[in-house]
Amino acid sequence: MYRSRALDLPGIGHAMVPCVDMANHASGDDTIALYDTLSDGTAVLALREGKQLTLGDEVTITYGDEKGACEMLFSYGFLEDTMRSARELFLELDIPDDDPLKLAKKAVSKSAPGFRLFQNEDSVDWESDFIWLLCVNEEDGLRFRLLQTLDGVKELRVFWKETEITDAAAIKDILQQEPRWDVFRLRANTILQHRVGDQLLSLDNSSEYTRRASELRIDSLNLDNITRLRDLESSLMVRAPEPSLMCTNQQNELLASKAVQDYLGSQINHDTTVIEENLP
Repeated sequence: MYRSRALDLPGIGHAMVPCVDMANHASGDDTIALYDTLSDGTAVLALREGKQLTLGDEVTITYGDEKGACEMLFSYGFLEDTMRSARELFLELDIPDDDPLKLAKKAVSKSAPGFRLFQNEDSVDWESDFIWLLCVNEEDGLRFRLLQTLDGVKELRVFWKETEITDAAAIKDILQQEPRWDVFRLRANTILQHRVGDQLLSLDNSSEYTRRASELRIDSLNLDNITRLRDLESSLMVRAPEPSLMCTNQQNELLASKAVQDYLGSQINHDTTVIEENLP
């Protein structure tokens, strides 16, 4: 109830405003009124410039024109008929079990464990702080140390080579300065491609539930919302993201970079040496 009724008042934040919180949503030019805050903190509802009302007309507000389809459905229980894009979605990521630094990485990361895909004008882009922790390990320069403070409290600290990282979310900025930055970008690219592919497969498999709607007692309204959300998110992921790392052209460019070529060459030489050492 709170989530669907709370308003984000300018200068105040989330607040419950009786009567105003009962207004229905309309986006774009169909929004009739806007809510605002006076200098004394009083919430007001103002008619949008150029709009007119007559007795009996409905007063509508926007719940957020930029909110994604998932958030609209989760928070308010509906999707607009005019919505043609999921706008954004968040896909979770997990650190592989075979990562020797998994527990340490989870302990220091304060970022949401995943990445956000979002509509960016005519294209789709992504952002994530968490993914860069997945892209590096001890052999790259990532270090963890358990240090003891003056009062005897032990703290886990993260380092890149010999430089302490006070905010794990800033690791991308550090990696960008590395000669092997293209290698780390390629790793991020691969992680994103696999995760999007898994999610598309999962959504495709979910069509089985829509076929069994009557058996599962899913009413027609909820079934329509479920189907539309699945289609909108699938469309966003299929397009994701042309200007970013997941683009095939971009991946080929990374594979051709000298840093990546040198890295792959060193890995091949290392594996060959290991095989020769283990030959009888």
